[in-house]
Parts: sequence; structure tokens; C-alpha cells
Amino acid sequence: MGWGIQDAFMWVAGGFYDVVLAGGTEVATKMGTPLATRTFGMFSDSRYEFPVGITFPGVFALLANLYSKKYNVPLPELKRQMAQVSVNSHYYAARNPKAQIQKEITMDDVLNSLMVACPVQLQDCCPFTDGAAALVLASEEVASRLTSKPVYIAGIGQASSGNLMSQTEHLPHLYSRELAVRQSYKMAGMTPADIDVVELHDCFSIAAIIALESLGFFDYGKAGEAVIRGETKIGGKIAVNPSGGLKAKGHPIGATGAAQAYEIVKQLRGECGERQVGGAKVGMTDTLGGDGGTLANIIFKRGW
Repeated sequence: MGWGIQDAFMWVAGGFYDVVLAGGTEVATKMGTPLATRTFGMFSDSRYEFPVGITFPGVFALLANLYSKKYNVPLPELKRQMAQVSVNSHYYAARNPKAQIQKEITMDDVLNSLMVACPVQLQDCCPFTDGAAALVLASEEVASRLTSKPVYIAGIGQASSGNLMSQTEHLPHLYSRELAVRQSYKMAGMTPADIDVVELHDCFSIAAIIALESLGFFDYGKAGEAVIRGETKIGGKIAVNPSGGLKAKGHPIGATGAAQAYEIVKQLRGECGERQVGGAKVGMTDTLGGDGGTLANIIFKRGW
């Protein structure tokens, strides 16, 4: 849905419309795990990946193993870093009344959970989720009449890549993300240091670690260490997924981008209660499509 928000932004910014409603929905749980797994598997490359059994957990397990090897992070340590990502997500989701899983977990809960695709375990994975989210985008003139707390879109970026086999030069990082975020930083006239809070695509815990590096918040191979040190918590270097993220807030695929944007808007308006990022003025969303093929990036800023 990140792409839908960007389209709505361009319609308003281009002067075609004064007000646009952008949103999405998803109903996944009624499919059951086997059917949902096959359905989501078709988001992979239809000729070279899906037919050989590639699933989303399989993709991110491969990326985790590659990350471990490329940056010399032993798998046991990487699993500990990944586990901390999940622990953080559940901590915030337990304080989010709109989250799917409002329950804290421990590192032992993660490390003792079912192995799905080594080293990705059950508690490293986001759930199947039903949900909906929507946003109203308006011109500055109209917005001034609708709210006393406008939030502006300062920068957008969008990019696509080929299948994973075509990205070997860049893996485990996804080149589409790095192209998209470069566009959004340039348009906003900002750098990673300007971002107070980010809602990033943590469909699997390793995905959060990889994204943090591609978005420029930490050096390659170092984000997991930063997670362990608490630098991604509220009050740290960058507040990451105070909604609970896809891992615990939920991942209603058709609505995820809008749900991420909703959280950032609420944060910038200071309306998130005990999971509020103090003094947040600039936020970012990072929304991934497919198995690394497409990425939408949006930077929001407080407008009052």
C-alpha cells in the first residue's frame, strides 16, 4: 500500500485532486496456513523461484545465512540479534491496542521456538493477518481547514529489482531499497540522522537488521549489534517499529503500507501513549513488495 500512498501524493501534488483517500485491506487468516503459504509463495519469481519451493521464510533464511557469512557474524550470535528484534516488536505491540499480538515474549521464547527455515524460527516470523488501514491526503490549503496538526510528505522513493538471482552483487541487501531511500532522502533534503522514528518492513527479524543498514541507520554488518545494545528502542539512536512492526502489530499485506504510515502520523502528532517517541518530528516508512523486488519509501514531517 506504500505505492498507493505515493500515487495519492502525486495526484494531490500535481494539482489533479484536492483530497484523495488511500487505503488497503487484507483477509488472510481464513485461508489457513497451507493455502496461505502457497498463495504468498506466488509473490516470488514465477519461473525460477516459486516452482522449486522458494517461500518467504526460505528467502529470508537464505539471506540470513548469506549475511552471517558476508559479515562474519556467527549464526548463534546472529540468531540472538534476530531474537532481540522480535522481543522489541512484541514489547511495543503489547502497548498498541490495534496490534494483532499484544503479548511480550523473551529471547528464550524466540530461540526455543519451532525451526522454520534455518536460522529463521517461528518467533522470527510475522503472522498471517487480517486488517485494513486508510489515510486522507489533501492539499496544504485543504489540510489547513481539516486539521490543526498536519503531517506533510517530505520525500518519496520507489524502485524495483529483478528476482533474487539477478541481485547477487548486492545481497543480502536489496538494491531496490537502497535506490528508493536515496530518492526520498534527496527529495526531502534529509539524511538518516534526521529521522526520529521508522516503521520498517520486518516480515522476518533478519529483514529488520538488513533494512536498518540499507536505510543508512547503521553500517553494514553492524545493525544486529546495535539492536542488542538498545539503539533501536525508543530513546535510542533511532526508534524502530513502535507499533510492534509486522512481527507483532501484524502484516495485513494489502494494508501494511497504509498501517505503517498511520503509525508514523500518530507518532508525529504525539498520540501514541506509552509507546510515544518523545519529540518526534520526522518519520519514515519502508514497505517491501515481493521477495525483494519492489520497495516504497516515504518520509513524513510534522507540519506545525
